[in-house]
Amino acid sequence: MKIGAYYNGANKCEFIIWAPLLESLDLKIESPEEKLIPMERIEGGYWHAEVADLGAGSRYMYRINGEHDRPDPASFYQPDGVHGASEVVDHGKFKWADLGWKGRQLDEKIFYEVHIGTFTPEGTFESAVKRLDYLVDLGINTIEIMPVAQFPGSRNWGYDGAYLFAVHNSYGGPDGLKYLVNECHKREIAVCLDVVYNHLGPEGNYISQYCPYFTDKYHTPWGAAVNFDDAHSDGVRNFVIRNAIYWFEYFHIDALRLDAIHGIFDMGAKHILKEMAEEVSEFCRQQGRRHLLIAESDLNDVRVIQPWAEGGYGLDAQWSDDFHHAVHTLLTGEDKGYYADFGRIDQLVKALSEGFVYSWDYSVYRRRMHGSSSAGMPAEQFAVFIQNHDQVGNRMLGERLSSLVSPEACKLAA
Repeated sequence: MKIGAYYNGANKCEFIIWAPLLESLDLKIESPEEKLIPMERIEGGYWHAEVADLGAGSRYMYRINGEHDRPDPASFYQPDGVHGASEVVDHGKFKWADLGWKGRQLDEKIFYEVHIGTFTPEGTFESAVKRLDYLVDLGINTIEIMPVAQFPGSRNWGYDGAYLFAVHNSYGGPDGLKYLVNECHKREIAVCLDVVYNHLGPEGNYISQYCPYFTDKYHTPWGAAVNFDDAHSDGVRNFVIRNAIYWFEYFHIDALRLDAIHGIFDMGAKHILKEMAEEVSEFCRQQGRRHLLIAESDLNDVRVIQPWAEGGYGLDAQWSDDFHHAVHTLLTGEDKGYYADFGRIDQLVKALSEGFVYSWDYSVYRRRMHGSSSAGMPAEQFAVFIQNHDQVGNRMLGERLSSLVSPEACKLAA
């Protein structure tokens, strides 16, 4: 089931929202002319309204049980931030020039991680385009964009997003992201977008007033756990699966980095990640091109990337934390935190030959057995790196590897 506000042309808009526990829901148009329109309850806990004489750029909110006006949790744009009205977006107006683009294969990707807010002095999608040729000269063929879902304020790592479908206003909104992706594809640069499905940021997060999006069954370090397997979880699962496909369909994103899947809890018979992979695979079949799902995971659980026929979730790849830790400890000698589990040359050999270093071995850091064997899995399913935002930003002083070791050691790591 699609969700959000869709401009269907000829000044007609369709609004669909999931709110199974509400007694009443009204669509409040705030501009260009104020009006209140009752929503119709339809099957599955969804509400629906079709409105004539309403164009793209119109602002709206939802009135919950006749009392509170709140933004659309599936808003496509929040021009005034997390507390302001949502805006109708015409996704069909952008003129794409990448129709022949088929993406890049896993085994040829060379990633460069980009934070849009700090990549250029202006901190916008448009200004980032000016540096694309520089990245091509570096040998980069894939950029990984840190999360752009609407969060409070103008600058943030992006992991406190409150509106998963809304491209952040200060970066340039939906048209700005489309422009950047279009220009990347002109230069044969693939685009991987970081998305967060394990929690939502606290400020501007009104989604629980609409639906049981969270559960107390599990806990995450960042906030309430998302409800993927409790009562009313079907609508939550649809919400995140539609979001994944949304980036592929309307923004031509090539791959998604699924943030910290160890914070995604699902004890159901079909894990949400497997269902997502199945739905994305079907979308790719219909579109005639491949889009990728790449997990961030500290589980060392081979099921994440195993094919469905072998009982896996069928994700395309995952980031190789074990490779990073093995390289980092050998070069720096650090042994605190999770680095306590690393520091031997044979571990680097295993990371290179198998993928997971810990494959049901005792972890000093975790004080328990950890991991499963990934021997035999294709090497391209492991994205290796020597630093990223977590490994730098989580340090007390934020040192990059180049400030910790000699230039020769940096060359060796590279």
